[in-house]
Amino acid sequence: MAGEAVIARAQKNVVPGGTGARRSLYWQYMVEPFLYLSPMILLICSVMLIPLIVGISYSFQSIELLNPFATGWVGFDNYQKLWTDRKFWIAMENTFFWTFWSICFQFFLGLGLAMLLNTQFFGKKLFQALVFLPWAVPTFLSALTWAWLFNPVIGPIPHWLAALGLLSEPYNILGDPDLAIWGPITANIWFGVPFFAITLLAALQSIPGELYEAAEIDGASPWQSFTKITLPFLAPMIAITVMLRTIWIANFADLIFVMTGGGPANSTQILSTYIFTTAFRKLDFGYASTVAVALLIILLAYAVILLWIRKRLVKI
Repeated sequence: MAGEAVIARAQKNVVPGGTGARRSLYWQYMVEPFLYLSPMILLICSVMLIPLIVGISYSFQSIELLNPFATGWVGFDNYQKLWTDRKFWIAMENTFFWTFWSICFQFFLGLGLAMLLNTQFFGKKLFQALVFLPWAVPTFLSALTWAWLFNPVIGPIPHWLAALGLLSEPYNILGDPDLAIWGPITANIWFGVPFFAITLLAALQSIPGELYEAAEIDGASPWQSFTKITLPFLAPMIAITVMLRTIWIANFADLIFVMTGGGPANSTQILSTYIFTTAFRKLDFGYASTVAVALLIILLAYAVILLWIRKRLVKI
């Protein structure tokens, strides 16, 4: 009889004590933690999911404050309008240009500063504080300051560029449709470099120093140490920081809105500023929500692709 009881227990795959013990473990490890987390789960749902659902529902409606009698469900009419909207495609192209060049300069300058701050030199603490200063400056103040710097009357940048021969004469760069986008990009580079410097510095300081000592003993050059040790250790952090910063920059309307307002001739209009102007200048919240949903889909696709690439690189 004892042998049969052991076999029955093995077949049921339960712990000694029977079904009651199994239910106790299930409650302890599967149900009870969610009860403790339930207030935070409800808070996250109320703060994030509910506005997201409401915003997506707005994209299927006509909500124009200047035309209140035309409010109602319109189905996919807003998305059909989006497909033929020339300003939307201009804003999308500008968004890719603005995001790509901002990320490139911020990442490489931030990596260089992180590697510099990972060494010992005189005045390192003061230099480190100055490097991190732009991240602490309010965005509005940064945009206003850079707008003044690009002003040909009170700002030095147009005169410097003219002295270097890059401009024929000092003029308002932010008013030139061919060059205006580089004004906010420059301000964004200055503003965002500390983020990469801080995060990559933390990752650099976690790399064991013994690896570099062993590489030096083996006769590895500095470039070989960088490519074979530093970059592999930084790869996961690089993937996450680039993904996060790309999403932030694509949604970052403050600098452009203050410096150029999306002009001249929509040459600096990106999707986030287009959403803002559509919602709060034209008061068309339905179509603004449609543009926002399109931006959400693009960024979600980008995040999924980048995380997939990161997963493959970690396996390699």
